[in-house]
Amino acid sequence: MDTAAKSTGFAKFAWFTLAYNILVILWGVFLRASKSGDGCGQHWLTCQGEIIPSAPELKTIIEFSHRMTTGPAFVLVLILMVWAFRRFEKGSAVRKVAVASVAFIVSEVLIGGVLVLTGNTAETLTAERPFLAVGHLINSFLLLASLTLTAWFAGGSRTMTFADRRKPILLLALATVAILLVGTSGSVAALSSMLFPSASLTEGFARDFSAGSNILLKLRVSHPILSIMTGIYLVFLAGWLSALSGREERIKRSSNILTIIVIVQIAFGALTLLTLAPIVMQVGHLLLADLLWISFILLSANFLSRPENP
Repeated sequence: MDTAAKSTGFAKFAWFTLAYNILVILWGVFLRASKSGDGCGQHWLTCQGEIIPSAPELKTIIEFSHRMTTGPAFVLVLILMVWAFRRFEKGSAVRKVAVASVAFIVSEVLIGGVLVLTGNTAETLTAERPFLAVGHLINSFLLLASLTLTAWFAGGSRTMTFADRRKPILLLALATVAILLVGTSGSVAALSSMLFPSASLTEGFARDFSAGSNILLKLRVSHPILSIMTGIYLVFLAGWLSALSGREERIKRSSNILTIIVIVQIAFGALTLLTLAPIVMQVGHLLLADLLWISFILLSANFLSRPENP
């Protein structure tokens, strides 16, 4: 098998690994939203003290099945790293982001373990749970970013250039922070909606601004505000980067994809709010958030890899 074919095979495997990890993350959202996180009790790595739970409840089946999906996810990322070291030379960017992918999936598993062992699951609310939830989400985003870049770097002889691109890099960094802040506020909003459900939209708004409400409810309103502001910024940034590149085809395509996902996500988020966030809408909302993040990473990578004067 020639070098090009090996690179293509590796890139396809990297994209598959990314897709599988997205599915695992989405199943984790269903686990949280269905309040099944305590299905295995405060046991990890066992479930209710058993390797395979006997006579399990529905929530135990949901929790145990989620754990069963994380095992293959870890193995796939580990294989990806080993393959990267065998296929690419020392110092290769593919090697570096593959190692980062392993580091992030290890921390992903460990954060999940901490949530279970400390009882921060289902309807339990402790002082540290919001921080663990936020850390879990940010780590998931970093995992998806590293897997995306692993596949992207492996897709061809690509390198990023940061010299003499101060303004674009600054604006991309600001966008990165903004997206992570939106994700953070979304994590808090989802947790508060699960722990303090409202029977109607009016009741939910009243509780958000009530002086006696939990701090999580008061923070919930920040999510739609940050989402809209960040969405507008991303649309303008995507168009500006496309124009700055001279409408280079791959950057223009990445810009258009990001813009479409941003618009769809804002509309979907509004619908999720109006329907009081049923589980299927929460899963769809996070899927779009993951796709938005991945498309932003790809736009950034494509822009930073272009010649300065095309």
